[in-house]
Amino acid sequence: MDAEFFALAFSAALNPKLLAIDLLLIENARPRAMFANILAGGMSIGIAIGLVDVLVIRADAIKKQASVSAGVDLAIGVILLVIGGLIAANWPPRHRKPAPEGAPAKRKRKKNGWAQKLREPRLGLAFGIGAIVGLPGASYITALHNLVAGKYSTATQVVAVFVFVIIEFLLIIIPWACLELWPQRTAAALRGSQTWLSAHARALLAWTALILGVYLVISALVRLL
Repeated sequence: MDAEFFALAFSAALNPKLLAIDLLLIENARPRAMFANILAGGMSIGIAIGLVDVLVIRADAIKKQASVSAGVDLAIGVILLVIGGLIAANWPPRHRKPAPEGAPAKRKRKKNGWAQKLREPRLGLAFGIGAIVGLPGASYITALHNLVAGKYSTATQVVAVFVFVIIEFLLIIIPWACLELWPQRTAAALRGSQTWLSAHARALLAWTALILGVYLVISALVRLL
């Protein structure tokens, strides 16, 4: 492991996908469990693929993964652009029926439907999202190729895989660790932002999908062309 390895690892950590996940999980009713499942899915996939690459697959085969990774990012980016565009265009439209008098509780329950969806703890979905995020990106593939081509010892390659994945997921690990170590203080800080997030949940979801979609599409096209 050299300076280039750590440069690639920290560049992988500066991932807009992870920032988007952090932003969305702030509003969740069980953020600690959601963060844990994101980490479980992402790190297990990242470590498993890394170990297979350095222990079984040779450098030429690792190179071919670059096009596969770019294709996955392109597909996800297009889907996110479509979703973000539909949400920004107010589709599906929000139908507001006049509530009968004397039913304030019902009106309150229906308010901020998108914010309520963001708060629901969907642990299986979190694991799946983590698994998708854990698929090797350009930086990880380059680091794995360098490990194999550099003829490092098997022990060094295995340790390097774990180190890279841990660094790559720092933007998820740090908020999760804060929730575990300082739950009350961190929860209070998170609650302080919930009012704004609830009021802007639909716009937040739209912009997150659009910005991340643009990033993934451009990044994938650069790697494919």
